[in-house]
Amino acid sequence: MDELRALITKHARPDLTTTIDDVLVSRTTVAGPPAPSMTGTILAFVAQGRKRIALGDRVYDYRAGQYLVASIDMPITGNYVGISPSEPALGLGLVLRPDKVAELLLAHDLPKATGTPEGLAVSDASPELVDAVTRLARLLDQPKDARALAPLIKQEILWRVMTGEQGAAVRQLGAQDSGLSHIARAVRWIRENYAESFKVENVARIAGMSESAFYRNFQAVTAMSPIQFQKQIRLQEARLLLATNSDVTSVSHRVGYDSPSQFSREYRRQFGAPPSRDAKLRLQPAL
Repeated sequence: MDELRALITKHARPDLTTTIDDVLVSRTTVAGPPAPSMTGTILAFVAQGRKRIALGDRVYDYRAGQYLVASIDMPITGNYVGISPSEPALGLGLVLRPDKVAELLLAHDLPKATGTPEGLAVSDASPELVDAVTRLARLLDQPKDARALAPLIKQEILWRVMTGEQGAAVRQLGAQDSGLSHIARAVRWIRENYAESFKVENVARIAGMSESAFYRNFQAVTAMSPIQFQKQIRLQEARLLLATNSDVTSVSHRVGYDSPSQFSREYRRQFGAPPSRDAKLRLQPAL
């Protein structure tokens, strides 16, 4: 872990990217208030620090030596806890690609995942997984070796997770007819059409499920109803737009609200301040 922390510290960039495809590293020195973001589909390993994430009515708390699996791209609110410039949060992420999961599923006789897992899950990392993550980070100092070895180590990490405690969720990511893949289609449609009103029965049809099964599985994966999910996306998009557009009414219409007053109420409930005030606070320099 000491070596891993040193490597993450050395290679961390503001945009999180590294010289190895799909490998991200982060170094965060300020806890700050909970902030909204999208998870992406990712394996996030914590080398130092502690993070708390809220998804709907669920709260996930994970720390050094643990990893989080996000098997679907979802709107969350989260922040680091108890960190400082002298004790920053350090983490390494690996983007989860369904095609890479499918390759391993086809090549090996793994048990078929059943049911529909939660979209987020936290587990303790095994010594074997920590070792593989460290070897992957070590390749950041070895670009010539990385071209040949990084794909193999990424596959090893994926295998460790697929055969571990959260294996069912990751295996479903690579199975075309899994409950998770059906919900992922609906999530993708809502994200791409967040400003449009919709009927749940129509989105259920896109997911290829009955309305009752879709609603039940969507709630299981995301901890939200489809309408609540859409609202989270709308509010996050609005917050981004307000960074460059101070017209609250036009932003509210652009993200799909018919009533600016309703937008302001829900925005304040989500972010703790009215839209215009929140935008000003975010533009103020940190002291």
